[in-house]
Amino acid sequence: MIRLRSPRLTSRVAAFFGIIGLLAGLGLTTAAYSVARDSLIDQRVTTARSSAFDHALELREAFERNTVAQTFQQLDIGSDGFAVLTQPSLTSLLQYPASAFPDSLRDTVTAGNSGQQLFELEGEKYIGIGIHIEASNSGYFEAFSLSGTERTLAVLVTALLIGSALAALLAVFFGFSTSRGLLRPLTRVATTAGDIAGGSLDARLEPTDDPELSRLVVAFNNMADAVQSRIEREERFASEVSHELRSPITAMTAAAEVLASRRSELSERSQQALDLLIAQVRRFDAMVMDLLELSRLEAGAIDGHLEEVDIGNLASRIIARSSTPSTRLSLKSGTPIIAVTDRVRFERILSNLVENAHIHAEGATEVSISTQRIGDIVVTVDDAGRGVDEHDRVRIFERFTRGSAARAREGTGLGLALVAEHAAALGGWAYVDDSPAGGARFVVVLPKAEPTLIDHDMPTGVS
Repeated sequence: MIRLRSPRLTSRVAAFFGIIGLLAGLGLTTAAYSVARDSLIDQRVTTARSSAFDHALELREAFERNTVAQTFQQLDIGSDGFAVLTQPSLTSLLQYPASAFPDSLRDTVTAGNSGQQLFELEGEKYIGIGIHIEASNSGYFEAFSLSGTERTLAVLVTALLIGSALAALLAVFFGFSTSRGLLRPLTRVATTAGDIAGGSLDARLEPTDDPELSRLVVAFNNMADAVQSRIEREERFASEVSHELRSPITAMTAAAEVLASRRSELSERSQQALDLLIAQVRRFDAMVMDLLELSRLEAGAIDGHLEEVDIGNLASRIIARSSTPSTRLSLKSGTPIIAVTDRVRFERILSNLVENAHIHAEGATEVSISTQRIGDIVVTVDDAGRGVDEHDRVRIFERFTRGSAARAREGTGLGLALVAEHAAALGGWAYVDDSPAGGARFVVVLPKAEPTLIDHDMPTGVS
């Protein structure tokens, strides 16, 4: 099932402002059109009534002078209107038949009254004015076209709709600008939080004069100070504990060596206990050394030295000194791979990966080194184990973490954590995937060009 991506907050705010602006514009357009229409029609009706009564007065006087036909023909009715004069003795003074006017208006005039009414004739709207001329017992009807008024209203509606559209666009722009301005402090907070999460523990928000935002800035910076202080305390504690353990470990190692020198004098059971003691002392010593190295890495106390390194040659020598010197090395390049990197860090990365495969996965089957188009070096170590479960692939680079498929509880549990830390310090990262041969494939990606040595954590477990 494809999940639709939610629109950005700025887009939603801009759309909200746009809809509000459009609705407001349409509301104002409707109100303005209604008021303008009523006003124009009322004005047209007033003008029509005045003109019709003037014409009726002229006709009444014409009846007295017996010049009705001539006067009727001379009336200034206009090209878009027409008139009808009904009188029993006159049947020819018609531009349209009297039936062109509504029956109700004709009935009103026949009853001796005057009236007005809107009507349509041949698809065109008119204002009909009916006047009873009492002196001659006749009815005068005049129609005034509303086509000019309709055209004016159409132009007005077009202008109002364009104005509404422009208002909606301005509202969208205003909403977008406003939301961007309101979210800008949150963007700075997110950026600074990302920097802190990436290891820049000294990143802080800049002070602000805004009294409302200043509380957020102060609270965030105080939180960052507390987090930094706690992390530094934990790092100091681990470093100090590791240092303090060096002396008793050295004493235990010396005592074990003394006992080992007189091994032949011990019983078989005592020899087994001695072997177990020596193995655990060595493991404990390696763990303390790894902890010290991790502490120095996190504290930035290990200085890097960048130089041009023949990666293939260095990898070959590292494998030869490892617990599995027969591991096959594959260089996926026709020419020597020369990189500007830290020789010591690279050695720690590859040796830890090979030793991890030896301890937990029946040994490494192949080490391959290749280059990507973007210039990165990719180091992969395939092993003969059962692989790493999906849910373990991120946390396996954490301290004292072993995959659920690991075949042994040997080792310090810090080797992969050191791999991730050294890779991050070189500007790269580490992750684990499935090997085509069925085991696990540990991958480290490092920049081939001169990297920027950094002393903080980088994301690990990237797939």
